[in-house]
Amino acid sequence: MSISPAEITSILKQQIASFDTGVSVESVGTVLQVGDGVARIHGLKDCKVSEMLEFPNGVFGIALNLEEDNVGAILLGEDRLVKEGDTVKATGRIISVPVGEAVVGRVVNALGAVVDGRPPFKAERYANIETGAPNVVQRQPVHEPLQTGIKAIDAMIPIGRGQRELVIGDRQTGKTAVCVDAIINQKGQDVVCIYVAIGQKMSTVKSVQKALETAGAMDYTVIVNAPASEQASMQFMAPFAGCAIGEYFRDKGKHALVIYDDLYKHAIAWRQVSLLLRRPPGREAFPGDIFNLHSRLLERAAKLSKELGGGSLTALPLVEIQQGDVTAYITTNVISITDGQIYL
Repeated sequence: MSISPAEITSILKQQIASFDTGVSVESVGTVLQVGDGVARIHGLKDCKVSEMLEFPNGVFGIALNLEEDNVGAILLGEDRLVKEGDTVKATGRIISVPVGEAVVGRVVNALGAVVDGRPPFKAERYANIETGAPNVVQRQPVHEPLQTGIKAIDAMIPIGRGQRELVIGDRQTGKTAVCVDAIINQKGQDVVCIYVAIGQKMSTVKSVQKALETAGAMDYTVIVNAPASEQASMQFMAPFAGCAIGEYFRDKGKHALVIYDDLYKHAIAWRQVSLLLRRPPGREAFPGDIFNLHSRLLERAAKLSKELGGGSLTALPLVEIQQGDVTAYITTNVISITDGQIYL
C-alpha cells in the first residue's frame, strides 16, 4: 500500500490549519496543611476574599485569610477528603447561593442545596451571600406593621416591615415558638418567610418544619438548615445565605421575613472558624470583628424606597441567654444593633 507525498502534505496542512493554540489559564495552589475544617494553601496569587476554592474529591472551600505567603480557607465538606500536597483551584466566583421563586417551600443547606429528599429546584440566578446594606437614600421609614399573631406583642411591641426586632430569653422560654407563630400568621399576607436554623438539633428543625406543614405555612416558607452536626463553616454561612434569599424578594418589591435561630450559636461557629484560622482572640475569645459580623448581617434588613419598589426585609434574630444575663458580650452587641427587644 503506497501513500502519495501529495496526500501526506494535504493531511499535514489540514492538521496545521486545525491546530488550536488556545491556552486556558487557571490559578492553582497547593495545600500546605489541613485539619479541623480549615486549610492553608500556598500559591493562590490572585485569590479574593470569600472566593470559592475547588479542592479534589468535590470539596469546596472559602478563602478568608489572605496572608503574604499563604491563604487560609474554610472547607465546606469533609476535611478527611483533602490532604497535604493536593492541588487547589480558584474558581473566580464569590460564594453565592441559588435564589428564586422555586426555593420557596424547600429545606436547603447553607450552600442552597436541597436537603429535604425531594428533587433539586431550578435556580433563577445565583446571589452573593455577602452584599452591602441599602443606604439611607435607598430606604424609607418603617410604616406597615408585621403582625406576629400574638396579641401581647402586637399591642405592646409592634414590629414594622423592614425592622430588626431581637427575640431574647433563656432556653425553653418560647423564642422559637413566637417566631413559628409569626410565620404561620403571615398566611395570605404575601410575605415570604425564611427560617434559618443555626446549630440546632435536627429534631428541633424537624418539629418546626412539621408545625409549619400542619399549618400550611410551608407554601411561603424556606428553611435554611445548618444543624449542630454540620461544620462550623456551614453554620457561619447559613444566616448570610438566608438573608440573600430574602433580599431577592425584597428587591422585587415583595415582603420577606427572615428569622435567625440563633445568633449566639452563629457567633460560636464564627469564633471556632476564626481561632482555627489563627486570628487573634478578643473578649471571651471571640474575634475582634464579631460585632461587624452581626451588624453587616442585620443592617441588610430594610424597607426600600418607593423608587426601588418599596419591598421590605424584616429580621427577627434570636439570642439565647444564660439565667437572664442580658449583659453578656454577644447579647449586648445584638441589642445595640437591633431596633428593640422582645424579652421572654
